[in-house]
Amino acid sequence: MTNLLSVMLLSLVSLLGGNSEAELLFIGDAMQHSKQFQTAQRADGTYDYSECFALLKPDIEAADYAVANLEVSLGGAPYSGYPCFSAPDEYAQQLKNDGFDLLLTANNHCLDRRDKGVRRTIETLDKMGISHIGTYVNRAARNKQLPFIVDINGIKVAMLVYTYGTNGINIQGDVVVDYIDKNVIKADIAAARRAGAQAICVNMHWGVEYTLTPVAEQKQLAQFLIDEGVDLIIGGHPHVVEPFEMRHSDKWNKDVLLVYSLGNFISNMTKPDCRGGALVKVKLKMVDGKPVVTNPRYKLFFVQHPSGRGDNFKVIPEEMPGEVRADQRGAFDTFMKRTHDLVMSKNVNVPQDTTR
Repeated sequence: MTNLLSVMLLSLVSLLGGNSEAELLFIGDAMQHSKQFQTAQRADGTYDYSECFALLKPDIEAADYAVANLEVSLGGAPYSGYPCFSAPDEYAQQLKNDGFDLLLTANNHCLDRRDKGVRRTIETLDKMGISHIGTYVNRAARNKQLPFIVDINGIKVAMLVYTYGTNGINIQGDVVVDYIDKNVIKADIAAARRAGAQAICVNMHWGVEYTLTPVAEQKQLAQFLIDEGVDLIIGGHPHVVEPFEMRHSDKWNKDVLLVYSLGNFISNMTKPDCRGGALVKVKLKMVDGKPVVTNPRYKLFFVQHPSGRGDNFKVIPEEMPGEVRADQRGAFDTFMKRTHDLVMSKNVNVPQDTTR
């Protein structure tokens, strides 16, 4: 009876979080160029994006928590692509439908429709029930929403996001954008810990576009974040994939996942290195009351452009070459080879995910 009671107590401890484990998934820049929403428009005036992410949906849904960078405003019609983006609301709804739990809104395009676009983006995401961080209708709203801490399988994870800038467009009123500022970041990390966060993930919109290796500023900011004790650093903005690594923090005696850039999630870009991106999966475990980052791995994917015969843009995982049309196979092969040879070969302890 005593042995049975001990087993029951151990099981209860496990259920209460003693052996908590959570898998997180991150994807890069979800863009929406003019050709994308033009292709998605249907005869009745609505927009259908159901084909775009269907092949990655199993990966997204399998994760306990999935995050993407929403690199457009939902500023309403008339919709527009580069250089000032405003995407149909259906675009964000499709991201939710396919399994994303959190959308990041602090990026260089968040002010494309000025303050009004920021407010409408927030209002629209709120109506859809989609969690988001990075932009706020005013300072009071930011103070209320942050620290943003989500309980993922019993592990309390704080999510933060910051952008290097907003393409020279300035805030006109009282909306708030989370810009990269070391003092602000440091204060936000401390506030998250005081609020009970066990692990901290900082998403950074940084770097130089189309550069396959991180620049000095990214490296310096990454080391700053590691010294501040964060657990995950996930980067975007360059529109190409940059290397990933598991870096040990001697100061905190733990491993930190550092992703310099995930590249594009979906776009109409045509440069060879911009034709796709990567997703990263990683597990968080609680060991002796402390978070441990483990089992990081990546998967590459390619964005197939429509043929003009009624199909849509489609994200195709590397392991599904049979889904690639013949006219797109050369671009697919070029993207995969260049990304593996020039970028992924520089990864440090972040292997490829070979599961299908």
